[in-house]
Amino acid sequence: MTAFADLHRAGAPLVLPNAWDQASALSLAARGFPAIGTTSLGVAASAGLPDGAAATRDLTLHLAEALGARPFLLSVDAEAGFSDDPDEVAEFARQLWAAGACGINLEDGLGSPGLLAAKIATVRSVVPGLFVNARTDTHWLGDGDMTDTLCRLDRYQQAGADGVFVPGLTEPTEIATLVKRLDAPLNILCSPAGPTVPHLADLGVRRISVGSLLYRRALGAAVDAMAAIADGCTPQGTVPSYADVQALNARAATASSPVGEERTLSRG
Repeated sequence: MTAFADLHRAGAPLVLPNAWDQASALSLAARGFPAIGTTSLGVAASAGLPDGAAATRDLTLHLAEALGARPFLLSVDAEAGFSDDPDEVAEFARQLWAAGACGINLEDGLGSPGLLAAKIATVRSVVPGLFVNARTDTHWLGDGDMTDTLCRLDRYQQAGADGVFVPGLTEPTEIATLVKRLDAPLNILCSPAGPTVPHLADLGVRRISVGSLLYRRALGAAVDAMAAIADGCTPQGTVPSYADVQALNARAATASSPVGEERTLSRG
């Protein structure tokens, strides 16, 4: 098992923050999080592009290249792989692996489960060391039918997914049902309306991510701070100093090392 896979533990799940650029990723890593994910919405919105439209392939790869050699584990949100061609998705996954990423998220968008299964199987064969987290949108874009959810997740597991992800699922009994039925670690999106991290851990969830929440909170904090300033008030909340932000890249550059094609494609 890879170091990233080992973080998916029952009773002590991986709590994965999702960053959208170098500064956010490095700040979260400095706070002590051993692994950082990316958020496709944050990456897309920061560039003025739509999320989920396969518009950020190059931006996503560029961010992975910037972060892959940093002293933390990196998992990349790749939407549906930026292609309907499994071979093209696998090539993108290979480039992420060469950049230093250890994980990838691939979603079905409530489309054909057979297509996502084919993508997973091809990625598995080309980049066996990359942790594939397969996402189904049955609860985010669909009606939350548990039979459909289980059928899709079973198919993705059989195709070789290392983990499965059901964003939008918040009902504790349904989460517990999935945990019992699945062999792969279950990833749940942390939601203000859903169970807390300790509750999710008790339910057997082994990965808890936040998706675009941090990016959206950052936008909200910026607007709130500006409104407070305009009203003659002092903005509240944590504000890193100019020197702190400058130092992020300096420290990371010192700790980084070259990463490239010499990485083995085997697990471990």
